[in-house]
Amino acid sequence: MSNLSYSNDYNRLKTMGACWFVSYAYWDHGHKDHTVWENTGTLALRKSYYQHSRECHHEWLEKVLKMSDANLNTNTFGLTAGDIKKMAAELIKIV
Repeated sequence: MSNLSYSNDYNRLKTMGACWFVSYAYWDHGHKDHTVWENTGTLALRKSYYQHSRECHHEWLEKVLKMSDANLNTNTFGLTAGDIKKMAAELIKIV
């Protein structure tokens, strides 16, 4: 599948999970001790979405920063909305 099909595709982010996306991206960009993203049964699918959507990551990080804390706090990784937004803000500078 061409990476172009992922361009601006917010549904891919929703399917992957915004919290998982930020957590995995944080790990992927050098924070190898951050592994809470591993706590899901759908790793292969999520990793595939992540790998095939790299050109969208900056835009998605911007979207995450605008998400409501209530939505972000529903994650099952034990991360707060503040944690997620802090990671996203750090990542947006390098992605």
